[in-house]
Amino acid sequence: MKTIPPKKILIVCDSSKTLLEFRGRLIEKMQEDNQVFIFTPEITQESVRNRLQQLGVIVHENKLNGSNVSILSDFKFIFSLYQVIKSVKPDVFFPYTLKPVVYGTLLAKFCKIKRIVPMLTGLGYNFTDGNRSNKIVVSITKLLLKFSLRSNPNLNIIFHNKDDAQKLMDLNVISLKHKIHIVNGSGVDLSHYTYAKPDINKVTFLMISRLINAKGINEYFEAARIIKSKYPQAEFKLIGDYDKNIDSISKELFQKITSGKPIQYLGHVVDVRSVIANSSVVVLPSYREGVPRSILESMAMGRAVITCDSAGCKETVNQESGKENGFLIPVKDPSALASKMEYFMLNKEEIVNYGIAGLNFAKEKFDVNLVNNDMLKIMNINFS
Repeated sequence: MKTIPPKKILIVCDSSKTLLEFRGRLIEKMQEDNQVFIFTPEITQESVRNRLQQLGVIVHENKLNGSNVSILSDFKFIFSLYQVIKSVKPDVFFPYTLKPVVYGTLLAKFCKIKRIVPMLTGLGYNFTDGNRSNKIVVSITKLLLKFSLRSNPNLNIIFHNKDDAQKLMDLNVISLKHKIHIVNGSGVDLSHYTYAKPDINKVTFLMISRLINAKGINEYFEAARIIKSKYPQAEFKLIGDYDKNIDSISKELFQKITSGKPIQYLGHVVDVRSVIANSSVVVLPSYREGVPRSILESMAMGRAVITCDSAGCKETVNQESGKENGFLIPVKDPSALASKMEYFMLNKEEIVNYGIAGLNFAKEKFDVNLVNNDMLKIMNINFS
């Protein structure tokens, strides 16, 4: 393989909480023969700060809130990022998630960075067919993306699924002139999330998600009520933050969930592995994703899955005969979700079979090492 000179790589994100969880192995690989710089909202976890220091990564912090709409906050973010770009003079600019992609890509073009690689990890509910809410926000988002992603010889755009790329083409945000790459999500670390045989005597369904409408929280709640009425022994758990977001679930639904019936709400969990290990089937009735990380982690631990036949989600279910690892259901259909839950209640041995098939699928398609190698090739970064 041709040796590529060491590079200065600037990563821009909208949250420090998942920086190492989602990009840790990629950052490690980048830092081996290069210098990585990170522009991130304030790091509140000392373990994250310490690990980045150990790796030799240079960190610049800001006060961006990626979930909130604030013109003043966004302008401060843009100005701070411009200063960092001028100081670092990166060879490779790698922003991911919406605001870093929109603002960062524009600045990177203005500053004439030679390799600009924005990654859209998912378009979110704003781009879901049938969404009639927040029309102004949706329109502004599309216009900003179109302006930011205007074709440029230095620009390479990464998507986590083909549907997102096609959606932006259909909306004339991007075109065939663009250099577009599809990778299999963020990948999953198969050395960290390891197989644990599921308990099929006490069937437990688990959902891991932020508590926003587009993740299908209400559908999970309603399906759980249906199944609980027929199978009182079934258990349902939910992991996830309830924070301020334009699409957060209603207070009424949150109160129902925290009542403990029929769902046991566990709130924020730092390490989900023990909860996945104590579950039987993992559920995510999301309207749209990049590629859902919670499903990949669950597959790596040998869990059967139920998710929606929607962008990003459908990538995680192998429909090849004899290799099925779960079910796809229509979006916003709690009855369909309950029906597939009932299948596992009545066919408990299939929980194990589907889980093993999911682990094999994760090894074949979603291994973080395979995904990261693809990413580094796109960025033209040396790796061994």
